[in-house]
Amino acid sequence: MPPKDEKTIDGSLAFITSSGLRGKQSVRATFKLSATCIEAISIVAAQLGIKQKSLFDHLAQDSDSLNAIAREVQNARVKVENRVQKTYVISRQSLSLLDEISRAFNAPRDALVEFSVRRLLPVIDNEQKKYETRKAAYAGIRKHLEKGRHLLGEMVAQLGEEDPLVIRLSAVMDAYASAAKAIETFLQRTQGIEDFDPGEFDQLEVHYDR
Repeated sequence: MPPKDEKTIDGSLAFITSSGLRGKQSVRATFKLSATCIEAISIVAAQLGIKQKSLFDHLAQDSDSLNAIAREVQNARVKVENRVQKTYVISRQSLSLLDEISRAFNAPRDALVEFSVRRLLPVIDNEQKKYETRKAAYAGIRKHLEKGRHLLGEMVAQLGEEDPLVIRLSAVMDAYASAAKAIETFLQRTQGIEDFDPGEFDQLEVHYDR
């Protein structure tokens, strides 16, 4: 069975070219970004369950948006204060697109990345709301789980562990407990979004050459 992200045509593999494979090779690229930008990249990737590389690929391959951003920061210089040097693994194709647009518009590559990530703010806002809903739901799940465990304990005491109803309910509670643990792990992994402040995402300062 082909990977989920592998394109198929009528059930068969799409044509694969050597240049296409080279474009998907991973390379390391270093940027100087605001701490808020770096946090946003991490948060969105965690919330959506994807690699940061995939997120970069998605942003870099939206050429229309990148060109629009490049026009906005054309002939600009990024102020280096409060910038954090961060190295990411991205596809060779994404890095080439960033470099190409940066040169074409004389636009700082770091600014292209920063402003591209700002486009994710509506996604983050939506995910913050989902996170609060998930937290509330998990609190209800925990209460429900404890009630189920209490009921199972009473049934064991009255009917014994080998009773058919006890056996079936015990299996259900084991599955329920496993699901609750998985939900708890997911909430812990994504809790960084809880304290993220989108208002701090306007710290990028650029100066334009006249």
